[in-house]
Amino acid sequence: MDSMERSRIAVAGASGLIGDALARSLTADGHEVVRLVRRAPRTAGEVRWDPERGSVDAAGLAGCDAVVNLAGAGVGDRRWTAEYKERIRTSRVGGTDALARAVAGLPEDVRPRVFLNGSAIGYYGETGDRAVDESAPPGEGFLPEVCVEWEAAAAPAREAGVRTVFSRTGLVVARGGGAWGRLFPLFRAGLGGRMGDGSQYWSFVALHDEVAALRHLLDTEGLSGPFNVTAPQPATNREVTEAMSRVLRRPALFPVPAPVLRTVLGEMAGDVLGSARVLPARLLESGFRFAFPGVEEAIRAAAAR
Repeated sequence: MDSMERSRIAVAGASGLIGDALARSLTADGHEVVRLVRRAPRTAGEVRWDPERGSVDAAGLAGCDAVVNLAGAGVGDRRWTAEYKERIRTSRVGGTDALARAVAGLPEDVRPRVFLNGSAIGYYGETGDRAVDESAPPGEGFLPEVCVEWEAAAAPAREAGVRTVFSRTGLVVARGGGAWGRLFPLFRAGLGGRMGDGSQYWSFVALHDEVAALRHLLDTEGLSGPFNVTAPQPATNREVTEAMSRVLRRPALFPVPAPVLRTVLGEMAGDVLGSARVLPARLLESGFRFAFPGVEEAIRAAAAR
């Protein structure tokens, strides 16, 4: 896909934090964005799908240069009950399988050339102080299991000869959603603080760099397989706390003890207290350069938006 040409790109999850930012970036550069929606389409730029039921109006994808799948129930949106864990799994695995099959089933002359499927650094599980890149095996637990199934569900597209890429995204630094969407108001109110002992690594990425990386993966022929979309300088939770305090000029006086987090968040607390020191080795090797490689500059960029 040539970034200089006007392309037609289908985006699932275009109403989410990353999907919306990607769609706006593509549209601003003259590309046509086709949004996958779960209701009856209202415009020619919408295509109906139902990820939970595994259905896609495949005809709406015909002639697209690329399909981007960023859809899925939010991992941090609510407490992990057994029911919600199943929703997290099916919304990702079922949606990816439906899109991959729809792409693979199109005639070759109208089939998208690229299938960019969202994934997450949850693939690696708990890594402690050990730095990992894309060569590392999956970890153990719920999120690694979901990520393995999620990526495997894209097999029909890859087997049909479509260049298939997985963006294993870290914690996105943005005011509009995700983990940082919750941190900003807490710190502005003077209620921020480290979580647990603060030694756990947070592998983050500025929203600007996330979008730029996705476009790089779409535009660069020959790139396929997993790419960690995380800044090259993972930060500890203590370092994140100190940077937030400096940028927002608020004291960070209220550390949250680990037992309290486990009581409030349940199993999801493991995702907050766990340490994932993830490096974007393949992304850097492919020539991508981060605009905001450090956590403080990523926070400043988000605060200024």
